[in-house]
Amino acid sequence: MKKAPNKTVKGRIGLSFDDFLKDDGSYEGVTARAIKRVLARQLAELMRREEISKTELATRMKTSRAQLDRLLDPENESVTLGTLARAAKAVGRHLRMELV
Repeated sequence: MKKAPNKTVKGRIGLSFDDFLKDDGSYEGVTARAIKRVLARQLAELMRREEISKTELATRMKTSRAQLDRLLDPENESVTLGTLARAAKAVGRHLRMELV
């Protein structure tokens, strides 16, 4: 039996990925994890670019290396906004968040 050729359709077919996650009930969690991963990678990149060691950054943040390791771990979600703000300040940046 011969298959019908695939038709090219302009526009979207079905739900967007965001809509899928919202329908699934996992949108907020997935979004929060993605944001944490991005922040951890940005911080690690700033540390590399400005040659800031983990020990130095922990000292600037007035925290432990263990806490800093949790912050830099993209999979670890147990980081507070206060910790993120201190990390940003320690590398000469500002943490900016907004509700959209």
